[in-house]
Amino acid sequence: MNMEEEKKIPEAEEPVEKTPAAEEAPTAEETHAEEAPETEEVEVNPLQEVLDDMQADLKAKEDQLLRLAAEFDNFRRRTQKEKEGIWGDATAAAVSALLPVYDNLERALNQETADEAYKKGVEMTMTGLKKAFEGLGVTEIDAAGQSFDPNVHNAVMHVEDENFGENTVCEVFQAGFKLGDKVIRFAMVKVAN
Repeated sequence: MNMEEEKKIPEAEEPVEKTPAAEEAPTAEETHAEEAPETEEVEVNPLQEVLDDMQADLKAKEDQLLRLAAEFDNFRRRTQKEKEGIWGDATAAAVSALLPVYDNLERALNQETADEAYKKGVEMTMTGLKKAFEGLGVTEIDAAGQSFDPNVHNAVMHVEDENFGENTVCEVFQAGFKLGDKVIRFAMVKVAN
């Protein structure tokens, strides 16, 4: 036998004796095998993940729908308020344009005339205009004999008169009008004391 052949011969492996400590300690493979079942228990079911995702999406859509409904309700209220405001402003503008006609009819009624038909015609026209104002919700501001209120009266004169109480409107020069709580035109008045 030459040397090369000697190298090829496998040497016999000596049996390894296991010590009691070596038998008790688990190998890496055994440790991994024991941990595997615990990992499977922690692992979430894929269907549960899909269900959780769908529930989260549903909650987000419900929240989005509630916000959209609230936004629409706010829009509806705001639009209704603007619509009412526009109607009030348009009515006030139309009445303001007709107030000089009212003033002229009032002056015509205060003039003496011998023609009864003419006087009756002016009275009928004034009555029709007042009814039209009432139909629109426009009311005349009470002034004569009332206590002076700067929110609805415009004092252009002041007089000392013992027949009237303090800050009392004694004469109305021009009638005032309001639409609801909104003053269209202040009453032009003379205030006593």
